[in-house]
Amino acid sequence: MPELLNPQEKLTPDTFLRGLWEENPVFVMLLGMCPVLAVTSTTLNAIAMGLATTFVLVCSSLLISLLRNWIPKQVRIASYIVIIATFVTIVDYAIQAISLELYAALGAFIQLIVVNCVILGRAEAYASKQRLHTTLVNSLGMGVGFTLALLALGTVREVLGNGTLLGIPLFGPDFQPWLVMILPPGGFFVLGVWLLLFNWLRQSKVRRAAQFSGAPADAR
Repeated sequence: MPELLNPQEKLTPDTFLRGLWEENPVFVMLLGMCPVLAVTSTTLNAIAMGLATTFVLVCSSLLISLLRNWIPKQVRIASYIVIIATFVTIVDYAIQAISLELYAALGAFIQLIVVNCVILGRAEAYASKQRLHTTLVNSLGMGVGFTLALLALGTVREVLGNGTLLGIPLFGPDFQPWLVMILPPGGFFVLGVWLLLFNWLRQSKVRRAAQFSGAPADAR
């Protein structure tokens, strides 16, 4: 597709910050919920999955942006999946080499990065239409936003469910862990609380902006 048909975004701080707040993959767009709920029982798992997803997102987005004018429109989705799967394979072998224990904890969710809506969505909606430098910054911001969201869930669940942080005891031997927090219901509960808090902060920001401008607040 000719580049003229796709308006090119100018590189600004918002290109990166958008993924942290306005378009956060987890707390705003609710994408990639499977690994968010499945692997965030500990902080270490959350960080590992976040970094793995960020690596695949950034590398695949860069390659797709680089090849955007050469990938036929008719096979673009299949081409994106092949590119994403290549970097997922690299991550899969790298995690096995670094830690078999971590690899076992993440399980099949490493391979499932291939079909993560965050990555495929950014490939189709952004990387295939934008230049290399803006794609790099935007995909990095989305990856960091995704990682921070997983870290927020993993930290709360590990602290309350195990009484530890990165395996370090926090409360002493008398602490009674909330075992539900490391089980699937705990994941849903913690995610719901974070979504409630995130939405409240966004609405508060909209109301404050409306007060300064004198316009009616739209909290959507």
